[in-house]
Amino acid sequence: MDQISIPTIDFSGGHNHLQECGRNELINNGIVDPWFELDSEDLDSLYSVFDLKYQENTSDKQVQLLEIQQQNISDHWTQSDGSSNMDLPLKASNGIQPRVPRLDNIHGEKINPISLSSLELLNNCGRLFKKSSEENLSNVLSNEARVSNIPKLSTEEILRVAGERYIQYSTQRVDGLSMFIHPYASSLSGFSIEQTKDMELVHLLLAAAEEVDQQQFHLASQSIACCLWKASVTGNPIQRLCFYFGEALQERIDREIGRSPSFERKLRFLSTLALGTTPESLTCHQEIPFGQVMQFAGVQAVIENVKGATKIHLVDFNIRTGIQCTGLMQALAEQQRDCPIELLKITAIGHQEKEKIEETGKRLQSFANSLNLPFSFDIVFMSDMKDLKVESVNVKADETVAVYCYTVLRTMICRQDYLDNTMRVIRGLRPSVVVVCEVEANHNSPSFLNRFVEALFFYSVLFDCFADCMDRENLVRKRIEVFHIGEGIRNMIAAEDTERFTRNVKLDVWRAYFARFGMVEMELSESSWYQANLILKQFPHGSSCNVQNDGKALLVGWKGTPIESVSVWKFL
Repeated sequence: MDQISIPTIDFSGGHNHLQECGRNELINNGIVDPWFELDSEDLDSLYSVFDLKYQENTSDKQVQLLEIQQQNISDHWTQSDGSSNMDLPLKASNGIQPRVPRLDNIHGEKINPISLSSLELLNNCGRLFKKSSEENLSNVLSNEARVSNIPKLSTEEILRVAGERYIQYSTQRVDGLSMFIHPYASSLSGFSIEQTKDMELVHLLLAAAEEVDQQQFHLASQSIACCLWKASVTGNPIQRLCFYFGEALQERIDREIGRSPSFERKLRFLSTLALGTTPESLTCHQEIPFGQVMQFAGVQAVIENVKGATKIHLVDFNIRTGIQCTGLMQALAEQQRDCPIELLKITAIGHQEKEKIEETGKRLQSFANSLNLPFSFDIVFMSDMKDLKVESVNVKADETVAVYCYTVLRTMICRQDYLDNTMRVIRGLRPSVVVVCEVEANHNSPSFLNRFVEALFFYSVLFDCFADCMDRENLVRKRIEVFHIGEGIRNMIAAEDTERFTRNVKLDVWRAYFARFGMVEMELSESSWYQANLILKQFPHGSSCNVQNDGKALLVGWKGTPIESVSVWKFL
């Protein structure tokens, strides 16, 4: 049978780096940026070019300050022979000169114009939306014009507009800041100062990513310096998003030039490895709708495919707290009158945190006792998943087997031999049903820049969701962002090869892969769809969570962007 190339995969996260640390590190390395010398009044004067009402109150001194920059920009754009690199108007439509700090090329690097082809992916990001951002923004403006002159945009929409502006101004690039604070940027005057700041922050991040991709590390560090100075782990979603991505880019530079990670970064990473089953996962289950929607739809598929069996054996490859198992146990207990269950056996497959898996087993046993449900719990603990065998799982001839894989297969994409072995073991168990829940994203591109942009859009949706569903000062939320989301971004952006274990691929890739093992996709029943939509109604922001079909599978998303998928399979 022909083999199919499988992209790599994962999801983790973590960072808690203070802005001041990032600023001092960059300064200590000889990377000094004029923005570090600007006070809040200076920054406001720079942003004033985007808000007419604010512009009317701009002092003569501030306008003078802006005009001084014109000569600096002109000098910066003039070649040694006296000719101009770029023929651009230097006045905004309102007559005020944008203030553009000049980032001198202190290391003598050649500044190459940014290639639009390197960000071609941004032009295709419309597939992440039901409508183009321009149409979206037009609708938002028209709907809210009666209430406010400023549209309310999601994190993803701000990112999209900033990305489009980035492409628009790329041919005029001089440095990360001057490209965005370009005279044409007055077209952003319809947005608030805060939104404009957020868009500029995204712009700086994209500029830094391109510079890293072109190995212009000194220029990239300057852009990252601006980014980290303005971003914040405690700010709005865009600021937090850019903070984690900015840190990840700086770490990638450190790796490229042979600089060892800081002690703080090593400590964060070690802390992440020890997290596993924590209160964070329970909080996500309670306050973020994705997990429950997927679990209830998946459990419903298991129940339907083991119907009539008296001895049921669930093999769970990522049991964690076992919440998904409690739903199955309750459903089976309710069926005791019509179809008495002689035994429900759950086998947890794991390769780390054996003690916590044992604790989960004890809780499930106690829960089963409260339901008067015959129950047993086994653990198959493997120090190395490539050693897993069919014989490792104690399956009896009279048991009906179901396999549940919740966001676990993606962790093996970087080691395809592990993944292939796992699939062979699953097939050898002869299950009546295999439920697969995975992250619906493409984070496995061999191109760093493509992967960066895909990840940026994906995580923008997660930060938007967290902003809506969890309080900003929630300590558990902060831990989730630091130790899970942030570390996932860091690994995806800074690492390569087998060190990059944070990888995801989309459902179509999984379909092609599963076909190699003779797996056939089954359609989710109406009951599964009903369960999924019923769960959404229990969340305050459930209306922002979308459930849609992709062929026979179910996609769960946020404000129209798919986040995770649930698919059901059987073997021929």
